[in-house]
Amino acid sequence: MVSINMEATGKNIARLREENGLSVKDLQNIFGFATPQAIYKWQRGQALPTVDNLALLAEIFHVSVDEILVK
Repeated sequence: MVSINMEATGKNIARLREENGLSVKDLQNIFGFATPQAIYKWQRGQALPTVDNLALLAEIFHVSVDEILVK
């Protein structure tokens, strides 16, 4: 059974965000979140984005969902 490494995935999201020149505030605005807490939780590996949010992250970062998730 494949499991997702949440901590490594979070670090990957942070790296991809930085490589694309985006701040947490930028992502907060793109997703329409009232606060940046969800994004910080993703980056710390405390939570994973929903499937819909993963798809949007992949589009924003110009990668596949598989390139975001670390198994």
